[in-house]
Amino acid sequence: MSYQRPPVKAPRLSGMALKAFVNTLERGGVGPALVEKLLRDSGIDVWRELSAGDAPPIQYPLPPGAPPTESQTPQEQAARAVAASTSEPKREPKRETVAAFARAYRDGGTEPVTVVRRLHEAIERLDGGADRLGLFIARKPEEVLRAAEAAGERLRAGRPLSVLDGVPVVLKDEVDLAGFPTSLGTTFRTQVATADSTVAARLKAAGAIILGKANMNEIGINPIGLNPHHGAARNPWNRGHITGGSSSASGAVVAAGLCPLSIGADGGGSIRIPAALCGIVGLKATWGRIPETGVPPLCWNVAHVGPMGLTVDDVAAMYAILSGPDGHDVVARQQPAHHLSGYEDGALKGIRLGLCTPHFEDADADVVARCREAVRALTDAGATVVEIPPPDLNTLLWTHSCIILSEMTEAMLPQLKAKASVFGLDSRTNLALGRRFRATDFVHALRHRHRLTRELLSVMADVDVIITPTTATTAPAIPEATLPDGESNLPVVDALMRFIRLANLTGCPALSVPAGFDRAGLPVGVHLMGRPFEEHLLLRLGRVVERAVERRTPGIHVSVLP
Repeated sequence: MSYQRPPVKAPRLSGMALKAFVNTLERGGVGPALVEKLLRDSGIDVWRELSAGDAPPIQYPLPPGAPPTESQTPQEQAARAVAASTSEPKREPKRETVAAFARAYRDGGTEPVTVVRRLHEAIERLDGGADRLGLFIARKPEEVLRAAEAAGERLRAGRPLSVLDGVPVVLKDEVDLAGFPTSLGTTFRTQVATADSTVAARLKAAGAIILGKANMNEIGINPIGLNPHHGAARNPWNRGHITGGSSSASGAVVAAGLCPLSIGADGGGSIRIPAALCGIVGLKATWGRIPETGVPPLCWNVAHVGPMGLTVDDVAAMYAILSGPDGHDVVARQQPAHHLSGYEDGALKGIRLGLCTPHFEDADADVVARCREAVRALTDAGATVVEIPPPDLNTLLWTHSCIILSEMTEAMLPQLKAKASVFGLDSRTNLALGRRFRATDFVHALRHRHRLTRELLSVMADVDVIITPTTATTAPAIPEATLPDGESNLPVVDALMRFIRLANLTGCPALSVPAGFDRAGLPVGVHLMGRPFEEHLLLRLGRVVERAVERRTPGIHVSVLP
């Protein structure tokens, strides 16, 4: 099969034209016919006729991955990852990593209360007024200060809960945090959570200081990151450009220096896309590796919650703390122990990089050039490149779209029936499409998910990771004239998601790592996808790339450590 990318056939709409379009989609009469035309023009008929062979509509069982060669507790793994960064050669610019916070607290250079006060001042400056970056949906500064005081007492007594004790983090407003509504970026979800999600609880148990709930694309349904209710999340590298989404502000807060770590959620690239566009690291772990207990259900079959951070070491530390079954999430129950075996080993002899050249190069020239340099860093360390078959992008597009939009529509159906107008126009467009998928389409998609997973695992018998760009373009400009509603721009969506969908459909882990910058100074991300439950290998390779690429500091950035 030769590499082919079907053209995106959809108008770019905003303003009154978009509103009229959405109203038409939602009505009876011409609405269903218009939806069917859009689907046919985009290639759904070819997909509907494509045989799934003998694949049943259940996920193909994921193999257990490479067993650990070094057994450590989650806290020991986190400490190991942070310790690895202290051995790295000193390079400018200075980075306020987890290791930097731990060192400053240990050496007495500062304390959590001082850090939090500086952060509150910085947040007010960056996220207040007409020029706000659109970072936070909700904060409780006094509660944060009390958490910092408790962390300071533990650190002074020499009894830190973990290497994350006293380290600031931010949660995407898609995970429950007791005492806060989980808005999903909407205005109608106002009920206050009475218990923490598993990820929030594990971070609190590790002593991390949760600064608040981050802005996101409404219900996580779009990878661009513009929110009609809470404002556009703006990129610290250039505030006139998007952050990507849907974990939009979870990427921006790390890039802006407000915290070394944040939590994102990824049903279709929503961790990895903003990580790439904001110049940070993002890990979508294996499906079920990090429990989703306390994450409102949006897209059961493709959803992941996970870490975003300043460096690979930071992300590895948070991954170690968050992973493992919690006794509640059924997907998380059956999994092997997580580990960081071989994590610091930068010698990559024997590692095979799967690369499909025409697919890899189907991106902007600067993106391809920077990602080629990342490949070179890996091969210079001993890895070899193996050419692999091209993906069937039309099948990936429709299999993923049918599953995620059908499930999101079901999750939001009560509110859609009560009052669809509470959603923004881009969400309503996608939800209208989701309502028009057939039951047979959904079963067809689940069968192809099984087939695609089985085929990918067969390919990965001969390679250890598959490498591509994360996104086909760097951060596009925000369409300012269309705000607050935004626009429907499927070519941009396609450019952001082109390399993303396969990892969500199959459940395989994937990591986005900074790979440098385009000629406008915007970050480029490179994407590594591995076999199930082999996050340790992705993180190991990510460290090699990270050490080889240029580092810069965004134009909008704060420092809170002395």
